[in-house]
Amino acid sequence: MSAPSAPDPTVLGAVAGDQPSGAAQARRRSGFFAGPTGWISLAVLVIFVAAAVFGPLLVPKPGGLGTDILEPPSARHWFGTDDLGQDVFAQVVWGTRISLVVGAAASLLAIVIGAGLGLLGAYVRRLDPIVTTLTDVMLSLPLLPLMILITALVGPSVVTLTVVIGVFSWAEVARLIRSNAMVVSSMPYIDGARLLGAGPIRIIVSEVLPGVLPLIVVSVLLQAARAVISEAGLSFLGMGDPSSWSWGRILLNAQRSGVIATAWWQTLFPSLAILVLVLSATIAGIRYNDSRDPRTKGA
Repeated sequence: MSAPSAPDPTVLGAVAGDQPSGAAQARRRSGFFAGPTGWISLAVLVIFVAAAVFGPLLVPKPGGLGTDILEPPSARHWFGTDDLGQDVFAQVVWGTRISLVVGAAASLLAIVIGAGLGLLGAYVRRLDPIVTTLTDVMLSLPLLPLMILITALVGPSVVTLTVVIGVFSWAEVARLIRSNAMVVSSMPYIDGARLLGAGPIRIIVSEVLPGVLPLIVVSVLLQAARAVISEAGLSFLGMGDPSSWSWGRILLNAQRSGVIATAWWQTLFPSLAILVLVLSATIAGIRYNDSRDPRTKGA
């Protein structure tokens, strides 16, 4: 009886090439675009950014008095009109730019301050008590009254809102970055870099920062969502720039004109814009964090 022939290596290679490896399948299952929530949230964010960039170029800036007073949504006015006859859709489009600019700029400011202090406290241990105490103090302060007070003293403007929201939003970022950077700072390769003569700044920038960079990306998205809510709240309280449209200003105008209960469309659409943007940014941040978490790779 003849011995069974060995399987052809080319056939095995073809079969193995047709079937993805377990690691590839795990990456595909746990990637950012593994489920519909990933690409849907990203697509919504892209739409908002496109509306902020190109919307004011296509939609006339709302202003003056119109003839259609408090018209409900229709084919002529998609989002209806307000008590001055201005188109609410144009207000929402123009408000998208200010809301996104304030949200993104305030988020970046909070990330720079929070990540810088968190990395400094995690690596330079003698400065850690100072950073921890400062973070705890910021977390214990009543932020909204302080934001209102400082904005009222300085004067309402887009720059004022951005700086105030960013300066008062870094504490949570600092605590999160510090706790994760302390784990990275205790890794053996950090000691190796120190033995090779690398200075503290170089180690923090080149070694510790890349270890917490995915967390910083998530923090940018979450902080931007919170900054949009803060901007809308401050603008609704009259702390926004009166010369610029924002979603909070639309709600403020509806409140001042006394049509919140009757002209529902004047508050519904800017509120939906805030809700969808915040929800999309939050989901995108969670999806990105899950895609980078090694505990979910094989799930």
